Amino acid sequence: MNDLVVNNIKTYRMKKLSFEDRLNKIKHDHKTLIEKSNKERFSTNGIYARYENPILTRDHIPLSWRYDFNKETNPFLMERIGFNATFNAGAIKLNGKYLLVVRVEGNDRKSFFAVAESPNGVDNFKFWDRPITLPQNKKPDTNVYDMRLTQHDDGYIYGVFCTERKDPSAPEGDTSTAVAEAGIARTKDMIIWERLPDLVSTTGQQRNVVLFPHLIDGKYAFYTRPQDGFIDTGKGGGVGFGLSESIEKPEVKEEIIVDPKTYHTIYEVKNGLGPAPIKTEFGWLQLAHGVRNTAAGLRYTLYMFMTDLEKPWIVTYKPNGHFIAPLQEERVGDVSNVVFANGWIKDDDGEVKIYYASSDTRMHVATSSVDKLVDYCMNSPQDRLYSHLSVRTINELIDNNKKFMDLI
Repeated sequence: MNDLVVNNIKTYRMKKLSFEDRLNKIKHDHKTLIEKSNKERFSTNGIYARYENPILTRDHIPLSWRYDFNKETNPFLMERIGFNATFNAGAIKLNGKYLLVVRVEGNDRKSFFAVAESPNGVDNFKFWDRPITLPQNKKPDTNVYDMRLTQHDDGYIYGVFCTERKDPSAPEGDTSTAVAEAGIARTKDMIIWERLPDLVSTTGQQRNVVLFPHLIDGKYAFYTRPQDGFIDTGKGGGVGFGLSESIEKPEVKEEIIVDPKTYHTIYEVKNGLGPAPIKTEFGWLQLAHGVRNTAAGLRYTLYMFMTDLEKPWIVTYKPNGHFIAPLQEERVGDVSNVVFANGWIKDDDGEVKIYYASSDTRMHVATSSVDKLVDYCMNSPQDRLYSHLSVRTINELIDNNKKFMDLI
């Protein structure tokens, strides 16, 4: 019997499954997916290791969010609420568990936040029973996404996220122009959240805002990304930094540019900070995303830099080029050729788990260590911004390696 006939028979039998048989298969497949182990791939670059499987996909969404299990009201056991993607997750380790605050996007295009928990941070991620119920301010959020988590000295866990609303000044008939602001919520248990006012900024719209974990001169510190419009940064100069007198009435009146967008780099169109920085004895490790334009559209990659320990708005080291770029199956999805990260976790042993999304579709993990990331930042060449100088950098390494040619 050939494969085509076998597949046709299987398809026919599936169509004839009873409610109970269909339910059992759905439950079995979901359980198998969640409990699937994840293996580390060999790291060619030696900086970080990718893993074989995504850690969260739309198929990980709890079945109780998707199906009506009442046979009378759903006799065909159809999926009543569909989900499109799980991506751009904030991250924190709490009570020994690895928690991701995931951006979940429904088939209706609305995003919301949900917590997924893992015992080891690389597999067996399972969503909590319910998504996060986020309180609303006077102006309800049309959409929310990309939460950065900060464990702050004041005892709260803060979530800073993008809140999107329709632009009230949009011309009649324009149903797409939006305004982005930085929403702020806080919690102590990741279950009950208190909503604070949105961050007030004098430099335009804000989409990528990160709360620094310590007070500076008694003030709350934010990394920002000022921009003129919802999509285009315009005159916005890159990753910014500013102080607010209060977190209950957050307002940044002045911003300085920490890391500017730069012509003919991976961050020439726009850039923004990812998660809250990691403190080391040599300075603050920073993970950011950079965007450049290509013939195929915008390309998002991740890059790293370090800032001064006492003055975290001053860049001290910055390796050239991207840190993580979309590879193979990561390049395909809702918004292709994109990787984005707004969450990482440093373990007590110095291991760092980097949580990144690919193509606005699924979540992945890569592992490294504080020692490796510091070495990478401090000892990798910087971008000299010209092709002939890039060649010079390569030749310098070749010359340095001449005495070690017997190893190759």
